Amino acid sequence: MQLGFVSAILPDQTLDQVFSIASSIGYDCVEVMCWPIGKATRRYAGVTHLDVTDFKQEDVSQISHLTEKHGISISALGYYPNPLIDDAKESQVYIDHIKKIITAASMLNINSVTSFIGKDHTKSVDDNWPRFLEVWSNIISFAETHAVKIAIENCPMFFTRDEWPGGKNLATSPSIWSRMFASIQSDFFGLNYDPSHMILQHMDYLEPIRNFTDKLFHVHAKDVQIDTHRLNKVGILAPPNEWHTPRLPGLGEVDWGQFFATLANKGYTGPICVEVEDRDFEGDLDMRISALKQSYTYLKQFV
Repeated sequence: MQLGFVSAILPDQTLDQVFSIASSIGYDCVEVMCWPIGKATRRYAGVTHLDVTDFKQEDVSQISHLTEKHGISISALGYYPNPLIDDAKESQVYIDHIKKIITAASMLNINSVTSFIGKDHTKSVDDNWPRFLEVWSNIISFAETHAVKIAIENCPMFFTRDEWPGGKNLATSPSIWSRMFASIQSDFFGLNYDPSHMILQHMDYLEPIRNFTDKLFHVHAKDVQIDTHRLNKVGILAPPNEWHTPRLPGLGEVDWGQFFATLANKGYTGPICVEVEDRDFEGDLDMRISALKQSYTYLKQFV
């Protein structure tokens, strides 16, 4: 396994600086964010460490130079929009950019792109399904021709009232994953698995490792703290931000010893990237780097 982190936590640093920080701490890899340059209002969105808008061969040489300079690999190129949003014009912008990232990944010989399926949060899973098939059959076919795997994160994207009632990402549960992979059968379509999102849903976070071993393309390391006192007051139907808090690995509910043991037992040898969304460590750059150091020190005992 390779230990890395998601570059979104360092939004104001260049890719050179991100790799330098990663190398100085001891990380093996970085999941590099590739949002289009411009405004994005969601937290952790809009970070552009690699601009793929007009990606050329000279860009490949520059990126290769940086990875060799710092001894850091790129685990995946990441972009997490909502391709199934009900605005067709906006949806197409996201789809087109995903394809640009796939093309860039192929040019860089990086075999993984991480993203969300997306969802129209006002509709049921069944009512989202025709649009899912239309959009993602096309994207996966494009990825296959470029030999790039698409790793879908299992985040429900339901944290606030703005995302009520259904959340903005379809790929939230094992039953939906099974349906997805049965509907679009491809060796290039899999998961970017984050155990914290299972805890949010009060589900077993180890069982998916056992049941979807062949679909584990990429893994996120993020913990979560459940405020049971608050939960007992507002109930599970309240927006999750009222009773749940993302934490650094080791500061929440995940048993990381069991998690890594289960991954190893099932033969997973891919990247595990820390995703820092712990607001206690976001005050300034020093705190963000401290979060990456603390996460590395904690997780290294398992890798």
